[in-house]
Amino acid sequence: MPRSQTSGAGPGPRAPGTPLEAITPLPVTRRADLVVARIRELIVTEELAVGDRLPPERSLAVQFGTSRAIVSQALRTLSLMGLVEIRPGSGAYVTRNPAAMMNSSLDLLVQTHDGDPEEIAELRYWLETVGATRALERVTDRDVTHLAELLGRMDASSGRLSAWVVADAEFHAALVRTAGNAYLTTLFESVHAAVTNITYDAWVSRDRAPSWFTRDFAQQTDLHRAIMDALRDRDQAQLVAALDAHHHTLMDHLRHRGA
Repeated sequence: MPRSQTSGAGPGPRAPGTPLEAITPLPVTRRADLVVARIRELIVTEELAVGDRLPPERSLAVQFGTSRAIVSQALRTLSLMGLVEIRPGSGAYVTRNPAAMMNSSLDLLVQTHDGDPEEIAELRYWLETVGATRALERVTDRDVTHLAELLGRMDASSGRLSAWVVADAEFHAALVRTAGNAYLTTLFESVHAAVTNITYDAWVSRDRAPSWFTRDFAQQTDLHRAIMDALRDRDQAQLVAALDAHHHTLMDHLRHRGA
């Protein structure tokens, strides 16, 4: 999880000019674009967190092996992206993580959309199906072992909804991640989070766990085990059937989320 995904005051800033070992000299071509890409990457991987103060432009220029003018241009570009705030006389500060921006935008879209929340669940199903079927071509024994470990955590979360929600999210993210497309994984995780927020709204607002969590707990783990088994067996028909069964159950949870 990112150290901070909220706007405003974040963790205490690092000391000005703090060297970042991950910064290395860049090729000559398109240096401003490359500086933008490298700083953005550092934010995504959390080497730079929300609230961190970037080293001064002069120090960044030395660390990147480029000119101060190129760094200044890059920081202005990052500012337009909403990733960095340039404060005259103080420096440049990280304002948000791109992944958090996607989550926030999607949450806002869901909250303001007048349509059926099942539409976002349908999008989640499409994304997961694409990722899972692609994963059939790339899955390794190590991937299956990781899914089995996550399934074990789900099995062990009986009576602890928070633990279940986390293990469930990690299971599905790991499944899609096996497809090997970082963009698909990020988009899926954002959509999955939006569906989760809707599904467990009563728990968040009224501390009331959904009735299926205690009534049909074994069925939930069985649904996920079927997905894992199909992936392990490299059986596309079995995998699609397991994903369909999971999706229909999720839709039922959405329809009865107040119960």
